[in-house]
Amino acid sequence: MSTKISRRDVLRVGMAGVVGMGMGCAGQVEKGEGDRVAEETLEFVRRCGREDGGYGASPEVGYKGNSDTKASDLAAVTYAAVLAKTMGWKLDGVEKSIEFVKRHQREDGVFVNMAGSFDPKSDLAVLYNTTQGVVALRAMGQRPRVDPARVMDRFFVGEVYKKLPWYTTSFFPLFYAALGREFPKAYDQRLREWQISSQAEDGYLGDHVASTFHMAHYFRLVGEQTPRGQKMVKRIVESQKADGGFDIKEPDWDVHACFDAVFVLKQLGEGEAVRSAIEKAGDWAMRCRNADGGFGHYRGRASDMDAVYFQFGTLVMAGRVKGARLDLADGHTLSWGHAMKVGRVY
Repeated sequence: MSTKISRRDVLRVGMAGVVGMGMGCAGQVEKGEGDRVAEETLEFVRRCGREDGGYGASPEVGYKGNSDTKASDLAAVTYAAVLAKTMGWKLDGVEKSIEFVKRHQREDGVFVNMAGSFDPKSDLAVLYNTTQGVVALRAMGQRPRVDPARVMDRFFVGEVYKKLPWYTTSFFPLFYAALGREFPKAYDQRLREWQISSQAEDGYLGDHVASTFHMAHYFRLVGEQTPRGQKMVKRIVESQKADGGFDIKEPDWDVHACFDAVFVLKQLGEGEAVRSAIEKAGDWAMRCRNADGGFGHYRGRASDMDAVYFQFGTLVMAGRVKGARLDLADGHTLSWGHAMKVGRVY
């Protein structure tokens, strides 16, 4: 697999159906209405809950999901759990959700998807599902039944990690952080050297904001300065579209582009241009809200738990959501960094 393939390409699916107008005036919601946005998002998340403890991509019967929720049935339950911990939400059936996630682990420690488009035996699926399983359980106050630490060893035999997409780099430190284990120095050294040696002069990795985000996320997780961080920030600010979004490549590549860009700007940037870009990105994410309380990946797209995590996470980083707990000691373990406090070394 080429390292230049985007996460959005690997997980790409057909366009989701339109669900009417994306709340019409959603982009004009006053910033002070963050409480209402949070309440409506929570209600959508609750409606996605299932009797078996898992979560659907949407309450809509027959909707198969998009991006992460299309690929693995561990995605939606993980995003429900991390948003609940971020906001202090009480979700129904948490014990069932814990058991749902634990049922996805095998005796060798690997977590597998039991539904979704991933081949559960592929390297990408093993890394994705095992990381998500550990993250979800931590967010719900639990640990895996079987210690999965040795699962990561397979990626450093024959340089398998170099055959994975660029977006996977920060999965590794996230996995160890969520597991509460030290990131092996040898693995860290190989991954950081691989990223730095492949980074463009303008700071980008793989000529894509998603890959660049994962590099920035990686270095924030290991507590070190991001190489060419200010150049990353400069290119991201300059790439923002007039509507506030960052989706400059084909749509299924860029379903998470706004979140990715805002994380880099929030964690590494400063100054009026950066603040303005984040503000406009928050407006863009608000326009992706739907009348059902969920979010689509783009305005007018179907609500999806994947989009809910990334759009709501963007709003959290943009300061639009009241009640977000951004001082959690383990905020860095909550998926892709929306709850990481700027400047804090975890």
